[in-house]
Amino acid sequence: MEKAGEPEDLSRLFIERVNTHDVDGLVELYEPDAVLATPDGGTARGAAEIRAFYAALISTKPVFSAGRQWPALRVGDIALTSSRLPGGGATAEIARCQPDGSWRWLADRPSVT
Repeated sequence: MEKAGEPEDLSRLFIERVNTHDVDGLVELYEPDAVLATPDGGTARGAAEIRAFYAALISTKPVFSAGRQWPALRVGDIALTSSRLPGGGATAEIARCQPDGSWRWLADRPSVT
């Protein structure tokens, strides 16, 4: 499974995996103890909750389009990633470089209005 070599790769990998209904691949984009903001104002914490969230989302067979991604803001092994969504709004994520040099999200707010 392809890993994110740069923090900006995470968004592309997300779009590819959500559109192919790859729940395992989506979970792999996150650190094991990551937090994901959910549309209802709650959060999914950790791999098991993030997996459950994406399994439910994938069951609706959504199709996502890539937005305009901004260059990551990096400070050491931490990066802020964000994209302007095609229909309006934006995303905001915190990614961390892993020991193998790949990047994974630590915190994800997929919809900022």
